[in-house]
Amino acid sequence: MNVETNPSRARVMITPASKPGMPPHIKLRHDPGRGRWHVLAPERVFEPDPIAIEILKRCDGVNSVEDIATELAKDYNAPLQEILADTISMLQELSDKGVIRA
Repeated sequence: MNVETNPSRARVMITPASKPGMPPHIKLRHDPGRGRWHVLAPERVFEPDPIAIEILKRCDGVNSVEDIATELAKDYNAPLQEILADTISMLQELSDKGVIRA
């Protein structure tokens, strides 16, 4: 683990073996009236892009980041290492914001 500037909070590093999931107070919801997905968090709302939505839908706390990237690489016929790097980067950012736990 790497420690941020706040020594009381340790930064969780997302790796290919991490099994990301959303804490109970964070929800991924679809708004059928607007046709959009939202991440609902206390006092915050995020509107993820279509690729982020596909990643977040797979963040169940069971599948690893590598499993998620492998599935996306197959679905989108894209290079696994590129998908893995992008997935880790996105999940790390969300983890740092407290939206994802791993």
